[in-house]
Amino acid sequence: MGKGLFDLEKHFAFYGAYHSNPVNVAIHMLFVWPIFYTSLILFHFTPSVVRLPFGVCNGDGVVLNLGFVFALVFAVFYVFMDQKAGSLAAVLCIACWVSSDCLAARLGFSLSWKVVLASQLFCWSGQFLGHALYEKRAPALLDNLPQALMMAPFFVLLELLQRLCGYEPYPGFRANIHAKIAASRAEWQAKKEKKDL
Repeated sequence: MGKGLFDLEKHFAFYGAYHSNPVNVAIHMLFVWPIFYTSLILFHFTPSVVRLPFGVCNGDGVVLNLGFVFALVFAVFYVFMDQKAGSLAAVLCIACWVSSDCLAARLGFSLSWKVVLASQLFCWSGQFLGHALYEKRAPALLDNLPQALMMAPFFVLLELLQRLCGYEPYPGFRANIHAKIAASRAEWQAKKEKKDL
């Protein structure tokens, strides 16, 4: 269990306190990774840092640009938080970067930004509706934008791994998280009731 910047319990509990309704969590599972992916499509059109001579999707070579940096930062962050699930998340981040780069190169800028705009509007709207209709609480990004954006893809992946195979980063993780989330939600509820008086 890491502390500070890579404290998985702290990050997961923060994000989980805003996502306790199962319908809202399911909505986020559907929409978080497409937001990450389509962001990378736009980053394809940023200036390159380095161009590697081998090509994955075309003969022009691999372009290491802002999209690569973005995906790499997320990948490293996840690996430092949890080696097993973080490594899977890192592979997904790099796979998203490679495939989005290929798609952006194929679509070109004039079509890419339209695809990105449509998918981002659809996915963000779905998430905001999930919070309004099911969670009855504003999204985490309104309280801590960087933490919410960094944690969202990893949160939904961990939720999926837990549901599919009962994955826990270490014994007692789920129990610790549930206790922290319950305390955070109780504190939020008390503040909300006090404000409503």
